[in-house]
Amino acid sequence: MSTARPELARQEPAVEAVVPAYNEETTVAETVQALARCPAVGTVWVVDDGSTDSTVARAAAAGARVLRLGRRRGKAQALLAGAARTRAPWLLFADADLGPSAARLAVLVERALAGQADMLIAAPPRRPGRHGLGAAVGLARWGLARLGGRVLEAPLSGQRILRRTLLELVQPLPRGWGIEVALTLAALRAGLSVVEVPVPIAHRVTRMDLAGFLHRGHQLVHIAWTLAACAWQHPAARRRGGVAAP
Repeated sequence: MSTARPELARQEPAVEAVVPAYNEETTVAETVQALARCPAVGTVWVVDDGSTDSTVARAAAAGARVLRLGRRRGKAQALLAGAARTRAPWLLFADADLGPSAARLAVLVERALAGQADMLIAAPPRRPGRHGLGAAVGLARWGLARLGGRVLEAPLSGQRILRRTLLELVQPLPRGWGIEVALTLAALRAGLSVVEVPVPIAHRVTRMDLAGFLHRGHQLVHIAWTLAACAWQHPAARRRGGVAAP
């Protein structure tokens, strides 16, 4: 008779992190290391969205599992591709430019696992002064209020934790920068609880130059497309030929 001990079943992590990254070599390693220190977070996935710098090498050296998309597909596709590789019941999404401040997302993890909400969104502190025209945030806030019945302080925050089953509700699939709006709207329409939590995270500020204006322009277009698609996809809107009321 064999005396070998039976193998212990591997315990899956409660949370996995997904970090979309495009040319983030200066911050991605610190972001990965900070997320790995959050309680209950298992694998940290970095989804490389066609970077041309050393993002991939630095993310891997920091301990992340790296998924390379090969060419740039946009933030929405990067997040969804990374999420498809995970198995945990909770997903923590984080931007690659957070650096050490990503460790402060631990409060989202703790509150999620305590059952406080189905989606928790980190609301960063407002920076003094003017940092952009605010059109993208304003449009996202208006659209979520109109279609989802909620006014959010940080509707475009990429820092959030959610039940992975929520991804099945995101229809239609959003374009690049519309992913946060699509996720929030899907949760609100399904009657799930969405909570914003003030978290002192640090982001790289988009500059007031040509590149910055182009970035904001793309973001605005993607948000507008996502809101229009979600409005038309809503059954009440299709029956009336217009935008659905919340």
